[in-house]
Amino acid sequence: MNNYDAIVIGAGHNGLTNAAFLAKAGLRVLVVERNAYIGGATVSRELHEGWQYSSCSYVCSLFRPEIYNALDLGRHGLKIIPLVSSMTFKQDGDYFGSYSQPNIRRRELMRHSLRDADAVVRFDADVLRWCKLIRGFLLRTPPDPGSFRPRDLFEFAYLLKKYYELSESQLYEFIRFFTMSIAEYLENYFENDTVLAHYSGGSIIGTGLGVYSPGTAYVLLHHAMGDVDGNIGSWGFARGGMGAVADALASSFQAHGGEIRTDADVRRIMVAGNKATGVELASGEIITAKTVVSNLDAKRTFLQIMDEADLPPQLVHRAKHFKIRGSSGKLNIALDGMPEFPALPHGSPLTLGHMHFTDTLHRLEKAYDDWKDDRWSADPYCDALVPSQYDPSLAPPGKHMMSVFVQYCPVNPEGGWTDAKREQFGQTVIDQIADYSPNFKDLLLHVEVRTPREIEEETGLTEGNIFQGELTFDQLLFNRPFPGYAQYRGPVKGMYMCGSSTHPGGGVMGAPGANAAREILRDLRRPDTTPQEFSDD
Repeated sequence: MNNYDAIVIGAGHNGLTNAAFLAKAGLRVLVVERNAYIGGATVSRELHEGWQYSSCSYVCSLFRPEIYNALDLGRHGLKIIPLVSSMTFKQDGDYFGSYSQPNIRRRELMRHSLRDADAVVRFDADVLRWCKLIRGFLLRTPPDPGSFRPRDLFEFAYLLKKYYELSESQLYEFIRFFTMSIAEYLENYFENDTVLAHYSGGSIIGTGLGVYSPGTAYVLLHHAMGDVDGNIGSWGFARGGMGAVADALASSFQAHGGEIRTDADVRRIMVAGNKATGVELASGEIITAKTVVSNLDAKRTFLQIMDEADLPPQLVHRAKHFKIRGSSGKLNIALDGMPEFPALPHGSPLTLGHMHFTDTLHRLEKAYDDWKDDRWSADPYCDALVPSQYDPSLAPPGKHMMSVFVQYCPVNPEGGWTDAKREQFGQTVIDQIADYSPNFKDLLLHVEVRTPREIEEETGLTEGNIFQGELTFDQLLFNRPFPGYAQYRGPVKGMYMCGSSTHPGGGVMGAPGANAAREILRDLRRPDTTPQEFSDD
């Protein structure tokens, strides 16, 4: 039998989330994946014998607890281990540590700036306020500002109600927050260069913008909305690597009768009479369905697997100009032991969290300048983690695995990427870490280097953009991915989008997949199996 109620294109975490909720509602659902394995960017792979790499996404911070509970992912093997710290090395041999315990973090801030130790209380309160406000919209469908349908009017009323709860000064500050650079925003609180650099890092990860670029303040909030065991802003590791997220989702999906086919590359979405009727695979096989859901980014969906003749010209134009610039690289490293960091006290818990090596805003902005000139940064921003300290399944006994996320790395350096250039980029990152760890290079057993070229080739993320599109103000909420298409429905009947190009955006969140499932079930007049919006009340 080759006819399904729904076909989901792409077995990334959003596609699997979407498929699981559809299958839970009783639909016959097929997920097709072009790779030989599932997960998309949320994958664990043994690329060096004995080591499990989280080869693309590397940390779990944004995955919605409502989805975790609704799909019973704990029973399907997903366990998240909270991170306990983060830190930034200084070029003068010192460091700044951000600890999870408030009193210890305050003492550390006092070591660098008494003013900043006081300011962090106000900073935490303000960020938490914006997190609570925004989190209430993550599992809701954005309203269409051009519609007078009762449902859209209700959603606008909901938005206005939430904003009305703010004071006048808070409302002004919230509007400014969306348009400010992260540097300008943080300078309202902090004075110490290293503290500013440390808290700025989250706003440039995966983003083709610099710390002084308008709009980067919101990206900080996007990363701060994580939730591990009820702790807002917490980040965590998935035991077994990030592929455990996809494996648990797939297990939940299959428990509800869903089917997954790997090595099934989709050539096109078939359309007849302005209605999606199924997909044609690269092999020539045709699979029919009443509903087709694309987990691919907006550019790939509308410019590669749909016929332009089936699309409105304005949509084609918008897809061609959708901002989806790649700016990130990744290193996965097998280590013969734990690196030594002489700047840190012996046994410091700071090695258990994020380790950064860029200690001023000036260095961060200079790295962005390199990227704008189509060069990988000579002094990159690196986010290094050693998750094998928490999860011994990732490496053999006594060995370790390090994950290094890198900004900035261009999509197309002068002359294009070659294997030699890729290795040079990787060596730049290794040299930077070695500046702070004298035994680091001696411990290297295997290094896998990924530029935007490799990320795109493996995951299908256009230009290697990890968010499936920039998180700028013009590409958020009812503008994501395009005005008129923010409610997960495509331009033809029975065609939907569920990837990170849709609201609320990128990261291992699951919300786009769940939100799209809710809209599909609404259109099919099926019971809603998706979780309700989050409430901090």
